[in-house]
Amino acid sequence: MIYQNEAYQNEAIKEMTCHLILADDDADDCLFFEEALEDFAVPVSLKTVNDGEALMRLLLTDPEDLPDALFLDLNMPRKNGFDCLSEIKANDQLKQLPVIIFSTSMDLKVADMLYLNGAHYYIRKPSEFPKLKQVVREAIAIILKNPARPAREEFILQS
Repeated sequence: MIYQNEAYQNEAIKEMTCHLILADDDADDCLFFEEALEDFAVPVSLKTVNDGEALMRLLLTDPEDLPDALFLDLNMPRKNGFDCLSEIKANDQLKQLPVIIFSTSMDLKVADMLYLNGAHYYIRKPSEFPKLKQVVREAIAIILKNPARPAREEFILQS
């Protein structure tokens, strides 16, 4: 649909709902993430899973109804984020899903590997809530505007 002016476009964005999945085994991190989405310009629907096996079951249950983005922790029980990313990007029905790595660690060699394996963005979990709120919202806004993978130089979102 082509909008006649920016006001119509802004109204259309406000009416859409952003569907997200957060895969993270830390209950506090899940709570902070959910709180960071409050009062966001776009309504957000958030599903959380606490391990990689639950994530893959959720994604494979209905691969025709994927979320707008997946925020993926690397260190989870049963199946870690590295394995989940590999499975997602190897699956023809899932590989277009934007995956945002959401981890406490920051190792540039690991980040390079994750980018090569198909992740869209990498966020190091900030320790301060305002920074968390800012970087999560920035990632969502970027994905909603353009779900394509960025150049490597834009892969790491700073908090």
